[in-house]
Amino acid sequence: MLYLWLKAFHIIFMVTWFAGLFYLPRLFVYHAMAEDAATREHLKLMERKLYRFVTPLMWLMLGFGLWLIYLNGWNWFTVQSWLQIKLVLVAILIGYHFYCGKIVNVLRDDRNIKTHVFYRWFNEIPVLFLFAIVILAVIKQPVF
Repeated sequence: MLYLWLKAFHIIFMVTWFAGLFYLPRLFVYHAMAEDAATREHLKLMERKLYRFVTPLMWLMLGFGLWLIYLNGWNWFTVQSWLQIKLVLVAILIGYHFYCGKIVNVLRDDRNIKTHVFYRWFNEIPVLFLFAIVILAVIKQPVF
């Protein structure tokens, strides 16, 4: 029963973290398009608060996921190639998350040199990772 509770919380925190990963870069798009200082200041506040909100959700998702792996054991983990690939994708996505934090700081300091078009493309990255991660978790075998 513990395993199912851990899995439920892992999924809950994964969904909430992804919601933040979908919305934060969208704020970057709006920020890059904003022409007046008041709008940019409001977006800076939203970006900072959202990033600070979703960062603990990422750590909780990761913690519950690692706990699930621990309960299954090292021998199980070593033969689950789908999970190893999933963890590599999650690690890259965590890097994406921290890069978003860097962008929050760049925008906060009015040092942005990227266009809204860049941020529109940047905004699509978590979608691709979500597809791959969910497919791996459900199918439980590499399909790439």
